[in-house]
Amino acid sequence: MLVALTTAATAAAVAIGASASAVSVQHAGLVGQDPVNWTPHALDGTAFKILAIGSRIYVGGSFTQIRPSNSSTVTTQRRLFAFNATTGAIDTTFKPVVDGTVRTLVAAPDGQSLYIGGDFTNVNGVRSRGVERISATTGASVSGFTVPEINGGVDELKLTGNRLLLGGRFQTVGGASRRGLAAVNAATGAADASVNLNLDGARTTASGATSAVKVTGMDVTPDGSKLVIMGNFSSVAGQTRHQIAVVSLATSPATLTAWTTTRYQQQCSNSFPTYMRAVEISADGTWFVAVTTGAKRTGSLCDTAARWDLVSQVANKQPVWANYTGGDTLLSVAVAGAAVYVGGHQRWLDNPNGSDSAGPGAVPAEGLGAINPVTGKAFTWNPGKDRGVGTEDIYPTTAGLWIASDTDTVHGEFHGRIAFFPLPAK
Repeated sequence: MLVALTTAATAAAVAIGASASAVSVQHAGLVGQDPVNWTPHALDGTAFKILAIGSRIYVGGSFTQIRPSNSSTVTTQRRLFAFNATTGAIDTTFKPVVDGTVRTLVAAPDGQSLYIGGDFTNVNGVRSRGVERISATTGASVSGFTVPEINGGVDELKLTGNRLLLGGRFQTVGGASRRGLAAVNAATGAADASVNLNLDGARTTASGATSAVKVTGMDVTPDGSKLVIMGNFSSVAGQTRHQIAVVSLATSPATLTAWTTTRYQQQCSNSFPTYMRAVEISADGTWFVAVTTGAKRTGSLCDTAARWDLVSQVANKQPVWANYTGGDTLLSVAVAGAAVYVGGHQRWLDNPNGSDSAGPGAVPAEGLGAINPVTGKAFTWNPGKDRGVGTEDIYPTTAGLWIASDTDTVHGEFHGRIAFFPLPAK
């Protein structure tokens, strides 16, 4: 167990800024496998998302109780809290009141506030369906920001220029049809009609399982020119797109690009109309990694992490590489320089020949794993984590790597829903 960060890492953590929401911090090497012991704990529910702004870390989820690492005192703080990025001390001045699960967080351009998204209907006693902007210091709602009525959950937020992009399970925004994908003005919250791609064609499995059209993951290139979306749809803007599409944000309105693949057309598990779970674009904007659930199916991309080229916008793309878990779900991904980190409730990576078992060459990666971004082969990095439903978020900072999940054991130690892996001292 690591007692404290190194001096260099501590200084780096303090310098964490509110960078563009589409860009992950890049590391020159792998983070350590032993998490620090000063992070606070969420004691119930799930931690879904982590965000760094200045010297604070913010955590959103479905939890209701938290406590410091060095105390047995339990505090009721529902669904969103903040703490010091280098000491873990819980910030008692940050006290938002949110009446439903917080699933996504994005720093606002001013560096003094953040956007939250999720399943809530009221924030700080005022109706706010699914999206709100709050003070990064107190958690109070920011005046002048009001979104239209959103008729379903918001699972993803991405900020690009003056647009706040929304992805999730909603079907309308302000009474207008916006199935799974929409935009609002980042300053006012007013509906932005420039993102209207008409997602359609909800998938149905052979057993009849289906759901409404939705976006389960999305990311924006660092230059803000392209948006990758994934989820339960079969067409976008009237054109066939099997669970994944690339949108040009350089045009107004936004338009569908020619990028296509049929590799996610195949059905996976009868339980999952869509098996797409998360996506992250590289820091140079030229490629991305998508992770999936879905169960073992030969020739499919079920239960994989796959790297895709984003430079050529053409049809019938094939992955640069695909790493198979052997039948276990992946829920989260972070493209962090030296490694692509993936999380879920997987037991192995490099396991194309395993089926709920370790096949030849399988690399242990319980709940967390790291993949070489060039070769697609797993590193032996394996902190060892209770699997549970899975690791919901992986968030790199200049000091190391944060994770959020629904379990409380990492590296054989108690870490309630949150853990931090520091970069090695130089």
